[in-house]
Amino acid sequence: MTGTAVSASPTGGLVHGMGKVLVRPDWVALSDEEVRAVLRRYEGHDGAAGSREAVVTWQSPRPMSAAGLVQAGGRSVFVKRHHVAVRTADQLRVEHCFTNYLRSRGQLVPAVLRSVSGATVVRDGDFVYEVLEQAVGVDRYRDAPSWSPFISLGHARAAGRALARFHQAAADFPLPPRAPGVLMNSAVIVAAADPLAELGRLLAARPGLSGALARRSLTEDFAHYLLPTIEKAAPLLRALTPQWGHGDWHPSNLTWSSTSPSAVVAGVLDLGLANRTFAVHDLAVALERSTIDWLDMTETGHVAADLDAVDALVDGYEDVRPLDELESTALAAVLPVVHLEYALSEVEYFAEVVGSDVNADLACDAYLVGHARWFEGAAGSVLREHLCRRARRR
Repeated sequence: MTGTAVSASPTGGLVHGMGKVLVRPDWVALSDEEVRAVLRRYEGHDGAAGSREAVVTWQSPRPMSAAGLVQAGGRSVFVKRHHVAVRTADQLRVEHCFTNYLRSRGQLVPAVLRSVSGATVVRDGDFVYEVLEQAVGVDRYRDAPSWSPFISLGHARAAGRALARFHQAAADFPLPPRAPGVLMNSAVIVAAADPLAELGRLLAARPGLSGALARRSLTEDFAHYLLPTIEKAAPLLRALTPQWGHGDWHPSNLTWSSTSPSAVVAGVLDLGLANRTFAVHDLAVALERSTIDWLDMTETGHVAADLDAVDALVDGYEDVRPLDELESTALAAVLPVVHLEYALSEVEYFAEVVGSDVNADLACDAYLVGHARWFEGAAGSVLREHLCRRARRR
């Protein structure tokens, strides 16, 4: 790691953790020499130039990969490094295909650059790299921990409108769902006719996940806290048309027209969790990520949903793409379990990829089970009933 790379970090080399405290990174930060070697493979193609003088100007504090902005030849690009245990080249190519599809339909997602060989992914040993244009707009939330709330109801409403436009653009993307993997969002279990059998198939396909859960009470917790809700939500989801969604719609994955509380969404970032689910599943993810301050709960044990932000986000969505009665009902039903499959993949990431039993326990107990348990409590019931009232007004 070079001195330039260290100084480019807004957090002194630390990254966001599972709570509000900064932690040591799982992955070494990008260095100037490293990005120069990567960008040499792009030199002279897709407008890429200046690889010899490339410097890292900002290091992302997101914890599950190494990424940052790089100044090269008078141009700023975004370089992201993944370990192949997290993302393979083939998995990234699916994201890039989705990116190109969205851009062809007017979505302001950053363009993926191609190397001299025409590839959108380059590999060096156990790591793969992608290079994207810098996103348009103001990255207002870039230093905020993921899943932090919107700073204003105006932002929440604007994010809802932007998500609806995203869904309209993505509706006909034809690729099938992505195969299960580490740090992957999906709706396979929560929409299944036999959720327990689908869970069993997932564990059989992911021996690392199965091993990570062997000493935990997953079967009992799943049956008690998750299965009853899934059995109500799944038939509603199966009656809807599946489509690709963003998978991780929250404030720091959006850029903005200004720093004003009334700013509108200027661009969309990070399709790493994108998958073929359902529009209301993706909307539920957005609600779960941004209207409940889970990071407060890790410190105090108590948190309530911001119902005004819930209304602002859903109202904004319906300004563009109104929900019908079935979709409104399904939204309320799936919200308490919408995190399930990503949480399982996060358990596998911490246990198998980076070897952190402490974080694997947090992902299982505080996230996978803890969030579902919260929805059964008083504060979660208020949110569920609020959404049910919205649905009944149909």
